[in-house]
Amino acid sequence: MVQVSYRSEVFEEDGQYVSVCPELDVSSFGNSPQDARDSLHEAVEGFLEECLSMGTLAEVLEESGFRNDGAVWRLRERAYEERAATIR
Repeated sequence: MVQVSYRSEVFEEDGQYVSVCPELDVSSFGNSPQDARDSLHEAVEGFLEECLSMGTLAEVLEESGFRNDGAVWRLRERAYEERAATIR
């Protein structure tokens, strides 16, 4: 069994809730934030299962910014700040 701890973002768009895991470029949607999160969870599991069956799971996760701590693949800690761009 492989365990991957991933990040999800949920936002509303055109009356639907969209959930996305930006590092894996996987997204899904639902009628509520929880529906969108649940749908994303299924999509991420499906994506990861396919990577595992193809023998590319470690490569995909490493290239997507994850690290294996022995028991769980986790996102690397990132230092970031929110910035604003000015457009004239």
